[in-house]
Amino acid sequence: MVEAAKRAGEKAAADELKVDVEKVRAERDDLQRKLDGVEREIADAKKEASESADRLVRLQADWDNYRRRTAQERLDERERAAEKLVTNLLPVLDDMERATEHAAKGAEGDENLEQFVKGIDAVHDKMLSILGKEGVEVIDPKGEPFDPLVHQAVGREENKDAYDETVAQVYQRGYRMGGKVIRNAMVTVTYGGPKRPQPEEGKDASDGGDSEKAPSGDGDAK
Repeated sequence: MVEAAKRAGEKAAADELKVDVEKVRAERDDLQRKLDGVEREIADAKKEASESADRLVRLQADWDNYRRRTAQERLDERERAAEKLVTNLLPVLDDMERATEHAAKGAEGDENLEQFVKGIDAVHDKMLSILGKEGVEVIDPKGEPFDPLVHQAVGREENKDAYDETVAQVYQRGYRMGGKVIRNAMVTVTYGGPKRPQPEEGKDASDGGDSEKAPSGDGDAK
């Protein structure tokens, strides 16, 4: 009976221990499931945070590009408006130049007319000065090599004493604004003379001493 009681007690203790072990295992598994869920939530949160950061970077880049583009568009619009205004003023300058040139021919000895011509010249120079501050440059290429990108040939003049394709006369001056030619100079171009020598490599053509007149060909010093 004693042995039976011991065995019964041991079995009861073992059963109780087994129940406790199973209970602890269940609690452990439950905690592990909760931990796994928290880890997934953390991973999802990190992923969402990374995606949000990427979207923020892209939005910032898009905003910077938009701001630069709109700023450039506004600048281009102002430049076009300024160029249009200057282009509309050029005929006025042309008229003033023609008027003073014509008046100057008959102004000699007429003090009043001479003063009038000087006054027109002063206004003309003031306008050019104002336009110059806005980046407008005059193209007056007499004696320079003909450049079809800047000059518009309206006639040819035979001149054997000048290099071939040299600007002989300027009928209408051209203008450049911000490095862009807004009106080509109307010129006549020489022909029949010697070819202009090519500039040396690495040397500006303007440094070569070329002028409107070509070498005469006879080697005697005059």
